[in-house]
Amino acid sequence: MLRRFQPYLRYLLATRGTLAAAILYGLLYGVTSGMGLPSLVKYVFPPIFDREAPPLPSATIWLVAGCVPLLFLLRAVAGYLSSYYVQLTGVRVLESVRLDFFSRLQLLPLSYLQRRASGDLVSRGLADTAQLQFTLSLLASDGVKQPMQLLGAVAFLVYQAFVTDGTLLVLVCLAVVPLTVLPVHYVGKKILRRAQQVQQQLGDVSSHFIENLSAAREVRAFGLERREIERFGRSTRLLITAQMKVVKYAQALTPTIEFLSALGIAATLVVAYRGGVSWDTFLAVITALYLCYEPIKKVGYLNSELHRGLASLERLEAVLHEPVAIADPATPVPVDRLRGQIVFHDVTFAYGDTPALRQVSATIRAGTVCALVGPSGAGKSTFANLVPRFFEVGQGAVTIDGTDVRAMRLADLRRNIALVSQEPVLFNDTIYQNLALGKGAASREEILAAARSAHAHEFIAALPQGYDTVVGERGVLLSGGQKQRLAIARAFLRHAPILILDEATSALDSDSEAAVQDALRRLVVGKTVLIIAHRFSTIRDATQILVFDRGEIVAQGDHDTLYAGNALYKSLYDRQSA
Repeated sequence: MLRRFQPYLRYLLATRGTLAAAILYGLLYGVTSGMGLPSLVKYVFPPIFDREAPPLPSATIWLVAGCVPLLFLLRAVAGYLSSYYVQLTGVRVLESVRLDFFSRLQLLPLSYLQRRASGDLVSRGLADTAQLQFTLSLLASDGVKQPMQLLGAVAFLVYQAFVTDGTLLVLVCLAVVPLTVLPVHYVGKKILRRAQQVQQQLGDVSSHFIENLSAAREVRAFGLERREIERFGRSTRLLITAQMKVVKYAQALTPTIEFLSALGIAATLVVAYRGGVSWDTFLAVITALYLCYEPIKKVGYLNSELHRGLASLERLEAVLHEPVAIADPATPVPVDRLRGQIVFHDVTFAYGDTPALRQVSATIRAGTVCALVGPSGAGKSTFANLVPRFFEVGQGAVTIDGTDVRAMRLADLRRNIALVSQEPVLFNDTIYQNLALGKGAASREEILAAARSAHAHEFIAALPQGYDTVVGERGVLLSGGQKQRLAIARAFLRHAPILILDEATSALDSDSEAAVQDALRRLVVGKTVLIIAHRFSTIRDATQILVFDRGEIVAQGDHDTLYAGNALYKSLYDRQSA
């Protein structure tokens, strides 16, 4: 039936100017008929090459000739714009997801970050977001086109069932189509599980990488190069194994669909022959089947990539949906500058199931230099970290000037606290910018004054670029004492009423330590200072000492009182003084 009407249809479409439809029709019929290129051209453009047809005006010839490059130009421009904007959308989505992920990390409590390997978080923020971008771009490109092509081809098969005598043939063909969906579903479930393993193993590889770079000095000092290479090699081999399992299932999908398609075509051929179906009908059905199976294969590939993207999305959502345990209260208490009186009311805190503080009560008056001493793991750092709400108390309360820290906005609370860690962190920026972090709107004069107070100005001025010297990642280009003095200067610049010093002078030589202690004596006037003391030489000027043991405060007082009345304090002090 199609062959009977096709000469009239082609000629009518061509002479009436709907050239694109004629060309499309001719190409489809010519390709499916196995024509060569010369015959195909003559078939597509019969008014030009048919000598018996009425001659065409020259204007029509030019129109026909001009439409061909015009159509391909429009196709090329449309394809380019489509690809460009799909990629642009994917990049924008990637940027948004990464920013949301990074922003979430800034809000999550320290306890969450301590439980997670940094390499795994980096892998989620980079590799998983990149996989998600690729999946979304592929979905935007083929997520509508391929299903629509499949539905169109199926609709044509249904139409053929009504207009031809080959109804049974069409039903057989349609029975094969859902059969090809079975491996797509099976492979999709396999790929989801394997893709999760791949992303997890990629996080392990990133963790090993970061851990090795952060411990480069120790690796060389202890001759661990070969050990680290072997560890990294094991991680990468496990990653390759997981990746190849994904490839195994993904690559097996297309041959499986093609084999099932071949079974369908073979069954169709047999039924068509026995049913006396005409060649035109059979050819049309086979063409429709081809148009069915191609999108099925691409939908299968899309399905596998969707499962890979789903695995990455689940890993990202595990962080994005993690509840923010430490947040601003719904109605915060307005806070300006605090005086600095800190009170612990029967505070209990645990890291998971491990108790760190047990019903701790203490009062630290404003302007007091309070030293926290005790064996390692006794709870000193935990006690100090509860003041700026780095962790949330389990039971009890921590108040400053009578206000619960949980009732304040985090920004207001932490603006009143300066921190100097035992291992200060400097960013890969200039010394000036690292110091300016202590106070956002600090003038250059204030920054220089803070550096002088910490006895850092002298070594900074001696550097070739002075305050414009880049310190390297984590301040690697500076000595330990220099980094410590910069961190102290940053705390001085903050001019906060509460200072938390985690053995802030541990990396200084004796001369610098004496100078910094003198600066601290001037700085603490009217301020509250918590000193997490590991060396007892740093607490000589402390007006109050809290002695910790197994998560409890077992004694408090000044040095003379504790040395005379507390055996634990006396043994710790004598051990360092010997």
